[in-house]
Amino acid sequence: MWSSVLPPSPPSSEKSFGKQISLKPEIPLPPPSTEPGVLEIDKKTPDKHVGRDSRLIRLTGVHPFNVEAPLTALFNEGFLTSPELFYVRNHGAVPEVKDESIPDWTLSIEGLVQLPFKLTLRELIEDYEQLTYPITLVCAGNRRKEQNVIRKSKGFSWGSAGVSTALWTGVAMSEVIKRARPLRQARYVCMEGADKLPNGYYGTCAKLNWVMDPNKGIMLAHRMNGEVLRPDHGKPLRAVVPGQIGGRSVKWLTKLIITEGPSDNWYHLYDNRVLPTMVDPEESAKNPKWWKDERYAIYDLSTNSATAFPEHGETLSLNNAPELYNVRGYAYGGGGRRITRVELSLNQGRTWRLANIEYPEDLYRDVDIDLYGGKIDMSWRENSFCWSFWSLQLSIDDMKMAKDILVRAMDESMNIQPRDIYWSVLGMMNNPWYRITITKKDDTLHFEHPTQPALLPGGWMERVKKAGGDLTNGYWGETIDGQAVKTAVAEVVKKINMKKEGIDRKISIEELQLHEKAEDPWFVLDGEVYSGTAFLDTHPGGAQSIISVAGVDATEEFMAIHSDNAKGMMPNHHIGSLDEAAKKALEEKVDQPDSSVPRDVFLQARGWSKATLCAKEKISWDTRIFTFKFQHDNQTLGLPTGQHLMIRLKDPVTQESIIRSYTPISETGKKGSMDILIKIYFDSPEAKGGRMSQAMDVAPIGQTVEFKGPTGKFEYLGRGNYTLNGIKKTTKKFLMVCGGSGVTPIYQIFRAIMQDEGDSTECIVLNGNRLEEDILCKAELDALALAGNGRGKIVYTLTKAKDSWLGLRGRVCGPLVQKHCPTSDNTVVLICGPEPMEKSMDAALKAAGWDESRIVFF
Repeated sequence: MWSSVLPPSPPSSEKSFGKQISLKPEIPLPPPSTEPGVLEIDKKTPDKHVGRDSRLIRLTGVHPFNVEAPLTALFNEGFLTSPELFYVRNHGAVPEVKDESIPDWTLSIEGLVQLPFKLTLRELIEDYEQLTYPITLVCAGNRRKEQNVIRKSKGFSWGSAGVSTALWTGVAMSEVIKRARPLRQARYVCMEGADKLPNGYYGTCAKLNWVMDPNKGIMLAHRMNGEVLRPDHGKPLRAVVPGQIGGRSVKWLTKLIITEGPSDNWYHLYDNRVLPTMVDPEESAKNPKWWKDERYAIYDLSTNSATAFPEHGETLSLNNAPELYNVRGYAYGGGGRRITRVELSLNQGRTWRLANIEYPEDLYRDVDIDLYGGKIDMSWRENSFCWSFWSLQLSIDDMKMAKDILVRAMDESMNIQPRDIYWSVLGMMNNPWYRITITKKDDTLHFEHPTQPALLPGGWMERVKKAGGDLTNGYWGETIDGQAVKTAVAEVVKKINMKKEGIDRKISIEELQLHEKAEDPWFVLDGEVYSGTAFLDTHPGGAQSIISVAGVDATEEFMAIHSDNAKGMMPNHHIGSLDEAAKKALEEKVDQPDSSVPRDVFLQARGWSKATLCAKEKISWDTRIFTFKFQHDNQTLGLPTGQHLMIRLKDPVTQESIIRSYTPISETGKKGSMDILIKIYFDSPEAKGGRMSQAMDVAPIGQTVEFKGPTGKFEYLGRGNYTLNGIKKTTKKFLMVCGGSGVTPIYQIFRAIMQDEGDSTECIVLNGNRLEEDILCKAELDALALAGNGRGKIVYTLTKAKDSWLGLRGRVCGPLVQKHCPTSDNTVVLICGPEPMEKSMDAALKAAGWDESRIVFF
């Protein structure tokens, strides 16, 4: 059994994750960790055997799995990261390794050595000294989204959470290589993993003298935070290369090859490089010399930092704010170099303030113990291989006068983060000053980070770019010496030709539909038809990414994700053009317009249905109830309780389609029409408002609006029964947490329960708002609670209450939840509100012991 081969588990005093072990001085131990199950989204991919945390943000679609945690969740875990939230960079499918085969996993040491040999993982554990060290790994693409906003690179859009830290247990790589006796001309250690990819197995290298230097700390690791490696993190064996980019720490390790020159592996040559900034995608695609120049390979990390608090989207009321705000974040260096200073500026870099720095890694230097089967002995080593945490108390008075908070870090060799971005084809190693903007509105400070990861919208960079600001002007595209925002110099975007010269073949819809199968899939881009057959074995996303778009128009997704280099490859796969009938048929296939025969149910899950705006009712200065008339008076909406619908409307200025989800407040069985309550987010001098809500506000009576649905993972069936992701469950009580217009789905479920006298389900509603007039549906909620005969309770709390308010004051928070509804296995939490509220509630509930399966976000 594998358990008989593993090093002994730590003593009971050391096994309680999330607590300090009983040693002096104390050292950090990992946060609580539970191996997650397989998510529904992964069950149809090659990774159907891999359990994953649903909180992770997917950066490259469903497959392959490339993810980062939400920055706040990552930072709140502390110095060490749980395997669930540790970032993942996979180029393809995760090798499936059965537990019973782990002891016999074989690593070969070959190449320029006197004694090539193979050893099993059993032998690696039994015959070599085991070590345990804290080490931070960072993806070279960390913060790449900032480069992609300026100009799309060939890499996908990492946010600032492509960094994680763990306690790694294993063997010094040097000890294994010593046994093989490298020859005199040996200079590099090439590593190869078991992940079979379109261009061979993943591989890269490190310099031999680095590997043999104990100060570099390069390991062969088989445990992570005291556990066997999880599949996404290299189960059962990986390299861990401290101080260097994560791409050098090869997972599922099978080979160490000693060579005279650097690796010639495809992924070493064409990945993890910073080409000169003047090399554009087209030049890099046609001239391989750029990729084969080892000067542009990246090993050591660059000095970098980011701010975690204030969070993106956080707001701070000046009326009840404390005098000081504790700004916090992380910083890391490369190559073992210690971060020696972190500085903050509130005046765009004219003056700087010195932040405090904590080095949790140093706590391990003061102990000499065995932990998780490996010896911790770091007292002799000065190198720093982990991130550090910085903080600085800023006065609210200073913050409200500032436009932004700038952060930069410096390491012990005086490497300091640059002000400006160095754009390159792959978008690697992005490390300019980290800037959070501060916008003052209605006695409230609003904070924005530069970007949000993947295709998530938001961030001051997107806002500035949309407003015409030049993000490369040295002032982040904003005002310069009191002058208006500079108009961006239009980027010269080369038109990439994706059609093959001389092709004039016309393709019918019938012919296209013949190729919806995997054998020879065809797909459509801008009316042109392409064969995906050549990509079935070579696409980084695997065959499934091609099969899923077979026979459909994939233009929007392709253009948003793929680089100029990928577009330049398309002429080789161009087949012809859709004929006019096929274009029309494909459009109808996507939208499925209404049948001329009226239906009994208005909504369609796969098509847009049209309704007419027939009335507007003004509830407050920024809230309206919009009434939409169906096709006929006997038609019902067809929306299950707890679910939502999508609205599609044209932007009145740009005529671009806007799509948002809403929950009607009218009775689900109402015939002929529905009512939707919408809060209008108006433009202000400081920020753009909501596109959909403003478009709805100016829509004239009589305008046609499109709807699709239902959508949503939750459905209330009645009498305590509900479904979540299609699985039927029951509960005795709901805790409903809402804020602002997030009350609408809560109101819908609360009404269904209170109106059913036979439904014994208890409901507690915690409703948070700024002012009393901001409380939506208050009269209706109070009436329902009264009619519920004690089954319903509503608690209101306000952050900017007037003196006449007799209710609670402050935000909806964890202590408020615990007071009115302590943790219970018989309670399900339903949450809908502004993003900061949802994030804080998620953290508070989990900290209070609520199981994630009983927390539902709308």
